[in-house]
Amino acid sequence: MTTYISILRGINVSGKNRLKMDALRLMYAGLGYIDIQSYIQSGNVIFQTVSVDAKLLETTISTKIFETFGLLVPVLVLTLDELKIALNNNPYVIDSAKDPVFMHLTFLSDFPDNDKLNKISGLDFSPDEFICLGKVIYLYCPKGYGITKLNNSFFEKKLKLTATTRNLRTATELLIMAEKN
Repeated sequence: MTTYISILRGINVSGKNRLKMDALRLMYAGLGYIDIQSYIQSGNVIFQTVSVDAKLLETTISTKIFETFGLLVPVLVLTLDELKIALNNNPYVIDSAKDPVFMHLTFLSDFPDNDKLNKISGLDFSPDEFICLGKVIYLYCPKGYGITKLNNSFFEKKLKLTATTRNLRTATELLIMAEKN
């Protein structure tokens, strides 16, 4: 069995796309997944299943959410190794002047097109910063993620990919839980 971490985009935010985690865990069980755990109410689910393509899992889970709850929810699925690498590659954690509370990881559905990424990489979003490495955008938003222009919608519009963001604390906790799974 392989451990996966699914992160759902845009549920239980500002009263929209309300989805109870116990109902979501039951849905995952109905798909035949095991050792299912959720973390907080924003759609973080750790589970195990036979090793399959993550894109297939994303489609399966997203389709089942629509069938079960009537919600169109983008789903990104990471392997344990992908999450571990994403956290280990965070370029901001080595800067002691940067407070980890303001660090976030935006996970992308695919590798961004270099031309699209280059168009936004040279722009000034001060005091906010971002660095894209592979399918992860590392954010540092010293005034808070809630007011940054560098949100999911921005990256989805500019890169034409699905994006969902987790703060560093949540991403780290997901790794700890997944490693125990």
